Amino acid sequence: MSRRKVGFWYHLAAVLAKPPLILLFKRDWRGAENIPADGGFITVVNHNSHLDPFAYGHFQYNTGRVPRFLAKSSLFTDGFVGAVMRGSGQIPVYRDSTDARGAFRAAMDAVERGECVAFYPEGTLTRDPDQWPMTARTGAARVALQTKCPVVPIAQWGANELLPPYSKKASLFPRKTHRVLVGTPVDLSAFYGRAITQDLLREATEVIMAAITELLVQLRGEPAPEVPYDPRRARALERRKSAPVAEHDSAPAELEEDKGTT
Repeated sequence: MSRRKVGFWYHLAAVLAKPPLILLFKRDWRGAENIPADGGFITVVNHNSHLDPFAYGHFQYNTGRVPRFLAKSSLFTDGFVGAVMRGSGQIPVYRDSTDARGAFRAAMDAVERGECVAFYPEGTLTRDPDQWPMTARTGAARVALQTKCPVVPIAQWGANELLPPYSKKASLFPRKTHRVLVGTPVDLSAFYGRAITQDLLREATEVIMAAITELLVQLRGEPAPEVPYDPRRARALERRKSAPVAEHDSAPAELEEDKGTT
């Protein structure tokens, strides 16, 4: 099996979402030829607006390879949205739970069945002040290394100009352009055949995020930061600045833990 049938719920979501998206956005979509025509794969996409699942989902729906998104479990519980999420086969992520790993097992199963799974590797909206990709979680790398599936990097820009990250105020005018640039699959072959440790996953994740960032550099036409923004380190440094002088003698525990955690 290579292509997932759209099904009633996915088709219904598309029927409802596409008309307003067409009105809201002009489109500059490039690189769709890099989306595999057959077989399982994952896409890895930067995340800078609450509108991303709709704007980016519109793009990938139009490629004919509909994605299964990983989404927070609360979206699956009640009402029409929950019915659509369940019916269209999206993958719930249960955070801080013994069921958290179930999402990755479901993602691997989907890839092995020949489907596409879409990851936002950052796990949440970027907190970088200039909206560049920040440090990422290792889930996409884990699925990629365990399945050896193609990993297609994708950069997007424009939904954030209509609805900036963490904002509730939309800027409808002038009409925004949703830009997408799809790259060729990331070469992770150097990581194959090695024990999947946290260090290996972080290294592979850095390669994945570098590919996304380079595509975003092309979209934005400006250089990215030399070092990705790390929200945990930023929080730790803020605490350190505000702490009494006597507490500055040793590095905050959060900074020390950052050296060995994902």
